[in-house]
Amino acid sequence: MGDNIENPGVYSLREAMKIADSLDLDLVEISPKADPPVCKATDFSKFLYQQKKKQKEIKAKTVKVVVKEIRFGPQTDDHDFNFKLRHAEKFLQEGAKVKAYVFFKGRSILFKEQGEILLLKFATSLEDYGKVEQLPKLEGKRMTMFISPKKKS
Repeated sequence: MGDNIENPGVYSLREAMKIADSLDLDLVEISPKADPPVCKATDFSKFLYQQKKKQKEIKAKTVKVVVKEIRFGPQTDDHDFNFKLRHAEKFLQEGAKVKAYVFFKGRSILFKEQGEILLLKFATSLEDYGKVEQLPKLEGKRMTMFISPKKKS
């Protein structure tokens, strides 16, 4: 029934309402799906405040996933590749996911094998920092691959 009730138990609705009124409190339904429904004699505004506080704590504990994008061309040079590789390593160490993609412009779509080789080379270079979540997949003019960070042990 309530925090300040000596004998919690099963009461009829009228009895529970009388008890709550006598204590100048509200009768708040805690668990409506229980049989019988569970109610508590408490201050309703205090109850709402506690609910909001719990929701805020739950929200604060949730992990926010950050996705960083790295773009390649089908004929990306070794220097550019290594530069982007170092950035991806940093992103994965920070706990962010990496979305690497090769963008094909115009007729460069003819080199989709080169794009796939480039992404697979990228994935093998990052094996120490992350694991491939999605293998290279062609969607329109983009070949995309996702790499998620390895769990820290």
